[in-house]
Amino acid sequence: MTTILRKHFHLLLALAFVLAMPLTMQSGSLASEVLIYGLAAMGCNLLLGHTGLLSFGQGIFFGLGSYTIALTLTRWPLPMPLALALAVVAGAVGAALVGWVAIRQRGTYFVMLTLAFAQMFYFLAYSMPGLTGGDNGLMDIPRPSLAVGGFTLWPLTSPWQYYGFVAVVFLVAFWLLQKVSASVFGRTLLAVRDNEERAGAIGYDLKLLKLQAFVISGAVTGLAGALHAMMTGIAPLANAEYHTSEMILVMTVIGGTGNLLASLLGSAFYLIVGDWLSTLWPRWLLLLGVVLMVISLGMQRGLWGLFESVWDRLRGAKHAKHATDATPAGTGDKA
Repeated sequence: MTTILRKHFHLLLALAFVLAMPLTMQSGSLASEVLIYGLAAMGCNLLLGHTGLLSFGQGIFFGLGSYTIALTLTRWPLPMPLALALAVVAGAVGAALVGWVAIRQRGTYFVMLTLAFAQMFYFLAYSMPGLTGGDNGLMDIPRPSLAVGGFTLWPLTSPWQYYGFVAVVFLVAFWLLQKVSASVFGRTLLAVRDNEERAGAIGYDLKLLKLQAFVISGAVTGLAGALHAMMTGIAPLANAEYHTSEMILVMTVIGGTGNLLASLLGSAFYLIVGDWLSTLWPRWLLLLGVVLMVISLGMQRGLWGLFESVWDRLRGAKHAKHATDATPAGTGDKA
């Protein structure tokens, strides 16, 4: 039993987090947004934390997912599960195209390529109003219930009903990404991150590995974009702009790189603290910037690293107390 708990510890923590939000939050939409951006941050974490690739192109895949779900539910009506699947495919295909070019460079030039692609996609979406709605985006996106043969299995009309659906999708995606992370493929990505030259020298196809990581990341981020569009009822141009890529990257860094559960912590912190600060001052982004600077200067491993440090100190203090209690009286050093 203990072995099973250790093996699925992070999944159980994610489940506890998902179950706790309805008990501690008043807004179902904000709770859904936390999980949706947690998905996007996990996709980014697979690139940054597991492969060592700093990408500013995540907004491309988020926007592709939003536009795909909008088109398949409004102009070309399809069943909602199929529309979500197509959004995942769109994100994966977009990531394959971006990654195929970007992985040919490393370091600063790789970052510049992903940023260039993000800007290109933004202006492409802006200049095609017939397909993307241009500056207005695509509006009136429905949120159809899950139904079979006309029988409704899961209504998605209220914010908390939709949160339940998003929570199931999130947990399934989290479980699958955990499988990827723990697989031989995932451990190989860590080898590429830690020492790319050595990984290439022993025979790994570095370009193929990076491209595969890109595709998986794009698929997850495309799913997040589709869920966000269904939640808000609109696929805005803002979903494809540079700020979205920046926000997803910041959430990833705040939570901590190299750990998928940390991505959920990062998205929760960014969105919940941002929502709270916005009630205190109209220029709340200035306050959020100060908070982010404090985290960057004092917690280089993010929130997850902070929790690990606190946990290790508590365990160390507990073990020291047990050792002291177990020492027989009068056996200490004598002067």
